[in-house]
Amino acid sequence: MNLTALDYIKMILEKVSFDASLFEKELKKALKSLLPNEMKELKAWCYEQFGKLYRQILEKCFGRIRTMKA
Repeated sequence: MNLTALDYIKMILEKVSFDASLFEKELKKALKSLLPNEMKELKAWCYEQFGKLYRQILEKCFGRIRTMKA
């Protein structure tokens, strides 16, 4: 089975989700390597999986993407 970059990132985020600072670090690193359509998919997945636990981190990380592209 071949993992896409997006699948790999999701796997990493699931594995580090026990620690907020590690989760944020890995999410920031992941966002630097993804294409815009992959970021959109990752954002939806992250909010579905971790929205209750890490909403502030998600808003901060994905909010930076909006401001950088605007």
